[in-house]
Amino acid sequence: MLRAGTLFEGQMRIAFIREALACCSLDEARIILIDCNDEVRETRLRQERAQPELAHRRMRNWASYLREEARAADIEVLDTTIGH
Repeated sequence: MLRAGTLFEGQMRIAFIREALACCSLDEARIILIDCNDEVRETRLRQERAQPELAHRRMRNWASYLREEARAADIEVLDTTIGH
């Protein structure tokens, strides 16, 4: 049976998402980190999105942080690097 759902997209800590879900008693939520490697991210930012100002060390560090948080929390990671 298919159920209606809501997709929240953004760059946020998994701990914050879990806290919000707990506050709202949402038990059937699924958290997925959509990720790619740094090289592909920077190419996408510079060329495809025309936002070169976002291709910097802080962005790489933030992506690394989210990756580590996902691993520690056993969150699924969808790697979009392949095929680029």
